[in-house]
Formats: sequence, structure tokens, C-alpha cells
Amino acid sequence: MQFSIQREALLKPLQQVVGVVERRQTLPVLANLLVKVADGKVSMTGTDLEVEMIATTAADKLLDGEITIPARKLFDIVRALPDGAQIELKLNGDRVAMNAGRSRFTLATLPATEFPTIDEIELVERVTLPEEVLRDLMERTAFAMANQDVRYYLNGMLLDLQEHTLRCVATDGHRLALKETKLDSKVSSRRQIIIPRKGVNELIGLFETGDGQIELEFGRNHLRVRRGDVVFTSKLIDGRFPDYEAVIPLGADKQATLDREVLRGALQRAAILSNEKYRGVKLELSPGKLRIVAHNPEQEEAVEEVEAETPVSDLAVGFNVGYLLDALGALRGEKARLNLRDAQSSCLVQEDDSDQARHVIMPLRL
Repeated sequence: MQFSIQREALLKPLQQVVGVVERRQTLPVLANLLVKVADGKVSMTGTDLEVEMIATTAADKLLDGEITIPARKLFDIVRALPDGAQIELKLNGDRVAMNAGRSRFTLATLPATEFPTIDEIELVERVTLPEEVLRDLMERTAFAMANQDVRYYLNGMLLDLQEHTLRCVATDGHRLALKETKLDSKVSSRRQIIIPRKGVNELIGLFETGDGQIELEFGRNHLRVRRGDVVFTSKLIDGRFPDYEAVIPLGADKQATLDREVLRGALQRAAILSNEKYRGVKLELSPGKLRIVAHNPEQEEAVEEVEAETPVSDLAVGFNVGYLLDALGALRGEKARLNLRDAQSSCLVQEDDSDQARHVIMPLRL
């Protein structure tokens, strides 16, 4: 196996796959990348047995073959080489020789036969949509995923594929984030899959700005995403996601519409004097205004008043200020709408002119 390639052409696919490789491994071969030369291209594969990323690039002076090379060392060497360097990589016995100008490196290898790869997935549905749309869906909901929750099915993101709609939903049990988009083509039947947290983060890191298309392949146990020269595959969480539609409050007839950035600024200032443990703030609605009050054990107090389009009077509800700020940060547009029912009910936070993004926040007793 051998190939010749310019530094920049090798660095990009390396960056895409090296993030999948965990620093602490159960198997030595999982610290390596599978480097394969075939069909006139070089492909690199990284995996942690849950998530797999394959990136392909063109190269010169190709000689077919495959081997596994230490992922971090290869990446660090390529990153440290000067711009425009021409890299030649050649397998000599059980070592890889790497030359670039006056630099010479010899790296240990492990046989390609030891490298675990995910075979073809059992395809049940395929969806194509613009990359920027999927990136927007995932970025605006991922913050609400649980982290190391014993309810393992919350440690990921739900992709809910319906007839003409794709929804991304995440919840940690205290708040919920939902964003949906219309699909160009109709799907055969409803599918719900849960992508693990690491898979979501790797996928978000993979997205680029541009008008490219992404192909989602829904399998029984895997999700595969194809974009240009990159193929991403993730195992799915085997569990049942909560009935999130039942969590979205109905009959939340007390509404307040506010300038989103003004409200964010007021909440950020009030948060400074909130209780560090619970981070609670009280929202007090009265006609034409919203009052935000925060206290802490040192008897300090913050009070902010914000103009609001609301006829509601005498309603006071407590919330975690961090959850409110996360929700407002994930919205777009100038105006945000708070939908409330009473002091014991959840708050639904939306954009004023769209219901494609919905955020539900559980109340706090203050």
C-alpha cells in the first residue's frame, strides 16, 4: 500500500474521522484508523464500535492495500507539517514510512483484519434533504439532551420521521426541545430512532456551510448519513423515547410576546444573583410587562422589567434561568412568545411567527 498526497488534502478527511476515535480504548486497534487504497482513492475509517466515520479523498502514485495506523499520531504529524507539503506514505512490512520534504516518520501498524467495521445496514427508509436544514434541526435541539442519565434513552436525540415531516427532539426530563422541517417526498411509514449523544455531536461537527444534499438511511439498528466523500454510521439506542407530544402543554392560553434579545439580556443579568444550585428566577406577568426576580441565599436580589405584549395579570411562575436562556438562544427572529397556563404548568417557548421550533420548560417551585 502506498500513496502520495498534499498535506491539506489529507488533513481535512483526517479531521473528520479522528474525532470518532476515543483516547481510552478497550481494544488496541480502536486507537488506529483503517487506511485503505482501492479504486483510485484513499479512504480512512475511524470507529469506537458505536459510531463509524469513513472519509475518502483522491491521491497520486497509488498502490492498493490496507493497514491500520495510530490515529492521533498520524493526525498530529500531518497537522504539524508546513502548508503545501507533499506527503508520501508507504507500507514496509509492519511499519508505515511517511516522508514529507526533509521530514521522515516511521509508524507502527496493526493488521487491517483486526479492524471492526460496520457492514451494510438493513435499510428501511431513505430520505434526502439539504445539509443546512439537518444542521439547523440538530444544532437547535442538541443542547436539551441528557448527559449520563440512568434513563439511557434520554442520552441522545430522537429523529421522528413522519409522512411529510422530519422532527429532531431532545429532552433531559426538565426541558424539551423540538424542531421540525417539511420533506419534499412522502415516506412509507412513521419511523422513530434515537441517535446516541456522541453520534449527534460527531454529526454536528461534520456539517459544513453550503448548499449540498445529505442522504439519511434509516436501518433497524443503525443510522447512516452520506455526504459527498464522507459516510457516517451510528448505532441506535435501543429504547423507547417518551411520548414527547404529551409533554407539549395544551391550553396554555396566557401568552406574552417579547423582544427576544431584550429578554435574553434581562435574564442573563438576573441570573447573576440567582441561587447557584437551582438557578431559579420568577417570571411575574402583568398587562404590558414582564417582571423577572432572582434571589440567592445571601439575601441578594435582582429585578428586571421588560415590555411585553400581554393582557395577562397576576401570574407568577418560577423557572431555571439556564433553561430559558438555552431555549431563547435556539430560536430565531426578533420576537419570542411565552405560552403559560398557571404556576404549576410548563412553559412553551416559541418564535412569534412560527411553530416549527418548540421548547418546553418545567416550572420550579421558588
